[in-house]
Amino acid sequence: MGAEFLFMDDNARPHRSNIIDECLQSEDITRMDWPAYSPDLNPVEHVWDMLGRRIAARQPPPTSLPELRRALLDEWCDIPQDQIDNLILSMPRHCKACIASSGRHTPY
Repeated sequence: MGAEFLFMDDNARPHRSNIIDECLQSEDITRMDWPAYSPDLNPVEHVWDMLGRRIAARQPPPTSLPELRRALLDEWCDIPQDQIDNLILSMPRHCKACIASSGRHTPY
């Protein structure tokens, strides 16, 4: 991945287990410092939230794994690109808010 590669995770417990630490060290992968209370700095978490809300709003809701799979694919394709663009453009503001709160809760 190159010398400049920096791994980003969100401090979730599964990401911080000893086996993950050992794997990253064995591959000489540097982990980004990440405030303990700010998984919302990872843009994909917001996309997963959008997707989850869209699935929850479906009427009728999916009732089987094949239906859920189809619904996820449909909703994923239907997320407007401008929502993704706005999310990306909001990240500098989110980062500044996180820094200002020393990694604690932010009002966005």
